[in-house]
Amino acid sequence: MQDGAEVARAAAEAAARQSYGRLVAWLAARTRDVAGAEDALADAFAAALERWPQTGVPDRPEAWLLAVARRRRVDAVRRRLTGEASRDHLRLIAEEMEARMTDDDLPDERLRLMFACAHPAIEAGVRAPLILQTILGFDAATIASAFLVSPATMGQRLVRGKARIRETGIPFRVPERAELGERLDAVLEAIYATFAEGWSDPAGTETRRRNLATEGIWLGRLVASLMPEEPEALGLLALMLFAEARRAARRSAEGDFVPLAEQDCRLWDRALIDEAETLLSHAATKAVIGRYQIEAAVQSAHAARRLTGRTDWLAIRELYAALLSIAGSPVVAINRAVAIAETDGAAAGLAALYVLGDDKRLADYQPYWAARAGLLARLGTTRKAAEAYDRAIGLERDPAVRRFLQGKRKELGED
Repeated sequence: MQDGAEVARAAAEAAARQSYGRLVAWLAARTRDVAGAEDALADAFAAALERWPQTGVPDRPEAWLLAVARRRRVDAVRRRLTGEASRDHLRLIAEEMEARMTDDDLPDERLRLMFACAHPAIEAGVRAPLILQTILGFDAATIASAFLVSPATMGQRLVRGKARIRETGIPFRVPERAELGERLDAVLEAIYATFAEGWSDPAGTETRRRNLATEGIWLGRLVASLMPEEPEALGLLALMLFAEARRAARRSAEGDFVPLAEQDCRLWDRALIDEAETLLSHAATKAVIGRYQIEAAVQSAHAARRLTGRTDWLAIRELYAALLSIAGSPVVAINRAVAIAETDGAAAGLAALYVLGDDKRLADYQPYWAARAGLLARLGTTRKAAEAYDRAIGLERDPAVRRFLQGKRKELGED
């Protein structure tokens, strides 16, 4: 039987996973102080871990956390403000934050917070990371790994972004359609990064990333429902659904990693694939091509194997070439190189990969080294292939993928 402390910790973790973003969004929307809302909520979680073991977990943990965080926030404002005008300001804040909610459910302000974080007054490079931290509670190190920068640099950018929201009084609202385009890219990028972080933990074994793929899809559905005629919102949702459809096939019964080309198509979720195809077709009718639609089209080409029995690598190569012209990302270039290897041979693919060798961001990027190792192995350059596999193995966090790479390394026969 679990003791009180274990039960309290489990309840607090569940509340954090399910409601962190909603709690921060509700608090921040009323003060425009994101950092202050996060601090107040952190205090509330600390209080929960101290009190719940003695008092028991409340029936509505999220409501309890919100009530404590609201009191902490008002106390913080009270300490900061002095003078008659400040007391009036404090009274208005207190009345707003202490007002009893008429609905038993916590109002969902996440979309408003997402667009506040994507405001043009926020530095472009920090908009998506800011959304990830405020909505999902990611720490700076986790966000930094997703965006290929150092944790220290990311931490500084996040602090500046939150200060910018407070200092410039950025409104917490969904923009009018005329303003939507310039801020939509940052919102979609954050949703995609959210899904990808959860996708990289297929077994759901890491607490900080558990259910993030599901959360990313939820956010994608939310934005797509808000803008049903926006092709890139539809394209992103389609992309995530194509990927999610393959979840059951990504691991064997023994928990071993199964690469896409070797997956059993019968294990793919047909309903999700059909939904993704419908979304992608609807997006195509808008005649405005973008990054997420092309990436979804790549996944659609892979999904077609369940019908044709083969992978159309020529179509995939052309789609990656089109994507590279829109988003000059080294990640896209790596995938294009792999597709070139499938159509034109390993030497051609390796030549396309070597062009990227000077990009310092790839030094610690596992997929680059894994792709390089695989192509070198196909060419019989075993020593260099072994060195690349060693680098990829050292960079891989997923134990199943690491075992897969180790198996490929062992096949080379190099000590």
